[in-house]
Amino acid sequence: MSVMQHTPSVAPPLKWAGGKRWLVPTLRPIWSRYAQRPFVEPFVGGMAVALGLRPTAALLNDTNAHLINFYSWLQRGLVITIEMANNKDLYYQHRRRFNALIQDGGEHTAEAASLFYYLNRTGFNGLCRFNSRGEFNVPFGRYTTINYTTDFRAYTATLQGWQFKTGDFTKLTLSADTFIYADPPYDVEFTAYSPGGFSWQDQQRFARWLSRHPGPIVASNQATERILDLYQGLGFETTTLAAPRLIASNGDRTRAQEMLATKGCD
Repeated sequence: MSVMQHTPSVAPPLKWAGGKRWLVPTLRPIWSRYAQRPFVEPFVGGMAVALGLRPTAALLNDTNAHLINFYSWLQRGLVITIEMANNKDLYYQHRRRFNALIQDGGEHTAEAASLFYYLNRTGFNGLCRFNSRGEFNVPFGRYTTINYTTDFRAYTATLQGWQFKTGDFTKLTLSADTFIYADPPYDVEFTAYSPGGFSWQDQQRFARWLSRHPGPIVASNQATERILDLYQGLGFETTTLAAPRLIASNGDRTRAQEMLATKGCD
């Protein structure tokens, strides 16, 4: 059973490209009709939707194992003890240490979770990017000031009862009545969000897998022509919304268009 929580709200802890905090007011009235059902996100990303809707029980998955490791430690009440500062030399020192942990099998530790948080807050534009060797390779950011959190114990009450998994979406075990909110990586050229990337073939494979679920589904993605055609062709009802981000950073002030696709929602 899944119902809305009444614990004090907490904000998404990471900077996250394509974060959906702005979409929560649109999703909330849909979710409220199914709040007694299991809640699943195949691509949890910045966790803004789950923290906004706050189901009591949730299964939150992502292909990015380092992200899920951070959330797993957040659930346990992570307290960060490493030095954190908006300093270029420290940033690259911590990046080297994080990549060493990945190579040496220490990627599931609290230290790796702490370093991941620091790199996310301090790196360029909050990007999460890995090279072909699986190494984090985002350069130092350009922030004037950064507010770091060291004590995440306020998150434990909200995350209690949530399950975090990492892996391909096809490995998820879902009941027929599960409510799915799906926000896969955007249909853009950038594909290094996690080792292995997310290609157009993956977009198609995911949309087809999603369409076979008999329960209520809400999906979002960048409203490219081929994404709209893909979801409409699979029986989804689609609408487009103006996202808060801009199409480009070259002076074009046009708002990017976001697709919201629904299926099985009364």
